[in-house]
Amino acid sequence: MTELDTLKENMISEDHEVRLEACKELVDYPIDAIDILINTFTDKNPLVRFQAAKSLASIGQDSIKPLISALKSDNILVQKYVILALKDIGDDTVAKELINALGSEDFAIRKFAAKALGEMEVKSAVDPIIELLTDDDWGVRTSATKALGDIKDKKAIDPIKKARRAATGDKDFKKVANKALKKIDPKPKKKKAKSKK
Repeated sequence: MTELDTLKENMISEDHEVRLEACKELVDYPIDAIDILINTFTDKNPLVRFQAAKSLASIGQDSIKPLISALKSDNILVQKYVILALKDIGDDTVAKELINALGSEDFAIRKFAAKALGEMEVKSAVDPIIELLTDDDWGVRTSATKALGDIKDKKAIDPIKKARRAATGDKDFKKVANKALKKIDPKPKKKKAKSKK
């Protein structure tokens, strides 16, 4: 029995710690590991699912195509962890797929994709993320606002201000909007310009 066979067996162990360790070690067998790890996105333990995403991210380029295919899954849990793994790989192909995911019918996926694009600071995602500022879901609007703050593109300033005005009585959203605006344009207050002599 090879080490890979042992790892495959460990992946179906009742003990989540054993499955977690197997996820980490599967990185040494990238070609065989990708499908096994993607299938682990439905594991009942969130730590195991998270580790599977991390392992796929460290396998890198080779796991992009299979992950993108898995993004088309009907399982929201699978999509969520696919986005997590793709974000950590973070190349241009990935950004395009995540921008497409912003249009998902599921609010959790829109939220996750916006967050990921913000953390990756993808400039080309600014316009589609701005569209999410009027999303029906509060979590999506908040994620979009935070993401725009992370990307720091000045063209997001007015749309964020508009969303902030529209959120009457929503103190939490206003806080998020203010934070994002500060990140984009941190106007230093009362700082005297040093005169050059």
